[in-house]
Amino acid sequence: MNLENVKFDEKGLVPAIVQDAQSKEVLTLAYMNDESLKKSMETKETWFFSRSRQELWHKGATSGNTQRIVEMRLDCDQDAIVVMVEPSGPACHKGTYSCFWKQGNRPPASNGDRFAIINQLEKVIAERHGERPEGAYTTYLFNEGVDKILKKVGEEAAEVIIAAKNRDKEELTWESADLLYHWLVLLREQGLPLDEVLKRLAERHGS
Repeated sequence: MNLENVKFDEKGLVPAIVQDAQSKEVLTLAYMNDESLKKSMETKETWFFSRSRQELWHKGATSGNTQRIVEMRLDCDQDAIVVMVEPSGPACHKGTYSCFWKQGNRPPASNGDRFAIINQLEKVIAERHGERPEGAYTTYLFNEGVDKILKKVGEEAAEVIIAAKNRDKEELTWESADLLYHWLVLLREQGLPLDEVLKRLAERHGS
């Protein structure tokens, strides 16, 4: 992204929409001035300008919840920026993964989209990764680390094989769901967006 193309407003600011590079969830809306934008590009971590304090602030400087920048894009009018990041913790100062969703207030999967549940589950896993709520199974997996997650992926894959060998469709349904869930947790732990996997599939099949 070319700094010379950015159109700042009359106060010298440009809105920055921060988005999780993996789940594509919008995390927060903040503002950048010329200096914070330069620092963001130089350090590969988000820096913003606080309109209330009238000063620069480095996201995660005190909380540790930094955001590593993957990509920055200007909109068509060049007066707004999308910042794709890999968050190391909650984006919101209230301790939530995103500033825009409240726990327990997530929209249901659309019946018109057969893959909507995958998108919803990916976002829930991203929330658990960022917030680490106590007592959640996904939190337990992330806290235990990659070896535990890999073990569960292996176990569920074996259960899928056994269910298929036994011609047990109900069991195969359950175990396939478990395998998909643990696979999505693994992708999150590895920092690999599901979109990259889908892109590779599309490339293989000439889409």
